[in-house]
Amino acid sequence: MDYTSWINALIGGVMIGGAGALFLLGNGRIMGASGIVGGLIDGSGRSNMTERLIFVAGLVGAPALLGLFKTLPSTNATSNLVLVVVAGLLVGIGTRMGSGCTSGHGVCGMSRLSIRSILSTLCYIGAGVITIVIARAIGVLA
Repeated sequence: MDYTSWINALIGGVMIGGAGALFLLGNGRIMGASGIVGGLIDGSGRSNMTERLIFVAGLVGAPALLGLFKTLPSTNATSNLVLVVVAGLLVGIGTRMGSGCTSGHGVCGMSRLSIRSILSTLCYIGAGVITIVIARAIGVLA
């Protein structure tokens, strides 16, 4: 492992944490991407629709803009489109059932020492580990 692997992760973590802190300070609300997007989809976020759209545009646009100037790292994601779609749907359902996602619970909630967020994060990380172990054991993932 070269130094850029961990330094890029550190920079990314600081940026996500800083964005979460700024969002909380500026809006008084947690920066949970699933809640922001979910409010757009189900219509519950009509009162701050513009803010939500700007957030989603930044979420999608920032990496796209970076990709114009720099080669983006490989993700090691599977090329199985069905698996990607099913995984995305399951993540979406899980974030709605768990009332939050990695940014809401894992970054913002845990930093506030929220017991609910700590337990949620342990559950979804644990479920992810179990899923990968099973998927590799049955040959779905190499």
